[in-house]
Amino acid sequence: MKVLVPVKRVLDYNVKPRVKADGTGIDLANVKMSMNPFDEIAVEEAIRLKEKGVATEIVAVSIGEQKAQETLRTALAMGADRAILIVTEDRVEPLGVAKLLKAIADEEQPGLIILGKQAIDDDNNQTGQMLAALTGWGQGTFASAVEVTGDTVKVTREIDGGAETVELKLPAIVTTDLRLNEPRYASLPNIMKAKAKPMAQTTAADYGVDIAPRLTTVKVEEPAKRSAGVKVADVDELIGKMKALGVVA
Repeated sequence: MKVLVPVKRVLDYNVKPRVKADGTGIDLANVKMSMNPFDEIAVEEAIRLKEKGVATEIVAVSIGEQKAQETLRTALAMGADRAILIVTEDRVEPLGVAKLLKAIADEEQPGLIILGKQAIDDDNNQTGQMLAALTGWGQGTFASAVEVTGDTVKVTREIDGGAETVELKLPAIVTTDLRLNEPRYASLPNIMKAKAKPMAQTTAADYGVDIAPRLTTVKVEEPAKRSAGVKVADVDELIGKMKALGVVA
């Protein structure tokens, strides 16, 4: 079974984002970028399926500028077999990403697509669901456990009330949550080997997909700073301040 794993190049989760002075977005100049953490989990899960003999090939896919090759090389160093980079200098919205992944799925015919439940830069949590709608495949979102048996996959997914297990007929789409696994570090020998693994480059036009944006970012701003707390002498003063703020009647 072939497994397709989309990965995204994002601002490293250890870096504090800086908003551009004009409020049009996040300043990405001279900052560390890395693979989206949820996508790292997806790559790790695909590798574990291959180690179990369930998957036979892992194909990593990324959509972005040429620098996204670094992210794909990381996936290859972790254990992916080959990579596809869809080159674009424009920001691609979740719907555009889903359409491109649908086109790749039609071409590659994977048995399973595993991707992060969301990207930490925009937190949309939309691509997996949109891809499922476009392909007509079953979906298991927010996965904390994945078990493939024959032509089905059981996905334990995290919900508000606890956990829910769904059984999907392959091919299917799974989006990963934090508790699914802990991604491995790529060893130096594997990093060197990754340089020799194949990486194809295409464009959205090659798939006949329109990725023109449908949304407009009006403004980006940092969260308001928390105001300093105050000490109160007794409970009566505390209740008085809470009433003044409208917290209690």
